[in-house]
Amino acid sequence: MNTREELKNKKRIVVKIGSSSITHPETGAINLTKLEILVRELCDLKNMGKDVILVSSGAIAVGRQAAGLRRRPENLAEKQACAAIGQAQLMMIYQKLFSEYGHQAAQILMTKNTMINNLNRMNASNTFEELLQMGAIPIVNENDTVSTYEIEFGDNDTLSAIVAALIHADLLILLSDIDGLYTDDPHKNPDAVFIDYVDHLDDQLLKMGKGSSSDVGTGGMSTKLSAARIATASGADMIIANGEDFHILHKLIQGNNYGTLFQGQHDKDFYLIDILDKDS
Repeated sequence: MNTREELKNKKRIVVKIGSSSITHPETGAINLTKLEILVRELCDLKNMGKDVILVSSGAIAVGRQAAGLRRRPENLAEKQACAAIGQAQLMMIYQKLFSEYGHQAAQILMTKNTMINNLNRMNASNTFEELLQMGAIPIVNENDTVSTYEIEFGDNDTLSAIVAALIHADLLILLSDIDGLYTDDPHKNPDAVFIDYVDHLDDQLLKMGKGSSSDVGTGGMSTKLSAARIATASGADMIIANGEDFHILHKLIQGNNYGTLFQGQHDKDFYLIDILDKDS
């Protein structure tokens, strides 16, 4: 069986993008050209009859730029103020772009409490299902405005995998500033070998995670591998690919060989609440 070929049959797809993928590195401002391509690609997936969920970073980065801060905010109050400004601006842009292609965007903001509490988790699941049934495209982010250390996911790689598990997605695509998984950091080791397919995520692969070189995002390779552990155990395939050109989305769904594909495992012992409890 051609595993890549099977990607075109995926019905429920979660796409995660990092801050560095949608902002200009020189200013931290939104890259509108890239964002429009992203929205067009997602709308076309929707037009194919697929359920599409976007997990989008960028609120703090957008708010930081709007507030005129030249440096990355450091203290919690500053980060939360930037998130409050940036999340509203980001959603306004998303709503406008999605509506131009005939689709409705919906905002969902989550904290870890959303998932740990049984009633909250059920309500979140029901909300996702209702939105998808309505034909909307949920746009998910961590609720940075109210999150503290105790209730934060910490990165949207983890959040996207938890969302994929919660809604029983069959594919998670992480788009970042890297091509996929290597045996070592390719920026530091020219002999690093690219890995295009992982059928089983073992401890040796988990140790390959390296830190992110971006000053915008929060998730490095280690968080992406942790996300792969959650997503694949819940039964979803996962791809790590480069988000430099968002046209890669339809190429991935067509079965083209980009990024690293992690095969879903359907772990019968997987319980999402157990994962969250261990990370708390």
